[in-house]
Amino acid sequence: MFFFFFQRKGPSEFSPSSTAEEVTNGIEGSDLTAIVTGASSGIGAETARVLALGGVNVVMAVRNMAAGRDIKESILKEIPNARVETMELDLSSLVSVKQFAGEFVSSGRPLNILMNQGTPFQLSKDNIELHFATNHLGHFLLTSLLLDTMKQTYQATKKEGRIVTVSSEGHRCTFREGVRFDRINDPKWYISFLAYFQSKIANILHANELARRLKEDGVEITANSVHPGVVTTNMFRHLGIFEGSFNNLLCSPASTSNGDKWRVFC
Repeated sequence: MFFFFFQRKGPSEFSPSSTAEEVTNGIEGSDLTAIVTGASSGIGAETARVLALGGVNVVMAVRNMAAGRDIKESILKEIPNARVETMELDLSSLVSVKQFAGEFVSSGRPLNILMNQGTPFQLSKDNIELHFATNHLGHFLLTSLLLDTMKQTYQATKKEGRIVTVSSEGHRCTFREGVRFDRINDPKWYISFLAYFQSKIANILHANELARRLKEDGVEITANSVHPGVVTTNMFRHLGIFEGSFNNLLCSPASTSNGDKWRVFC
């Protein structure tokens, strides 16, 4: 039954098992510019590769420049005429986000597509819980700083823009009250899974409100949040999801240091 659901096609004629390359087959994007965050591995790297395959001018926004350069070289090896470059961006640092956005805006380049990709208790460089800082606040600030450039690009080209934030179906399975604004930095309430999913709720709320405001402004830029599926990417390196029985994790309770019981997944 599960296998049938995984293969079933939707109205678009694609299914959950369709690849990004299949979905974009035949689409020509040589007049488009895209920024892809987290492009040095996993979903971000594949997104950059597929966009480059379609002729899009891709800016890979990466924290690890060495890893980013390796991905860039692998893309160029497969697609010699690809237009792809790396720029440094540490989403856990608001200073880095501002510097990246400032450099991109000052370059005068257009921007059609912004792909926002997404531990033991850690604080970011701005002393904010790391999942929330990186997955939500970093992308929130980046989107805000680049939004005028996207609007200007639309006005100049009349091509509809895209803002895509990678969220997670796990947003359904976080703390009872959703986002714990008053406890984000409190380690005694911390569970890595729930903190991660909390940041994904914030992603969805941001995308929904941004979509509403863009529609209200009459600007042809869409804002969407998407669930990418369960993939063994680096974002799970501290969560331990694939280091044991996935089924056990689906059903096992967790508890905070103050004794509260929570279920890790629904």
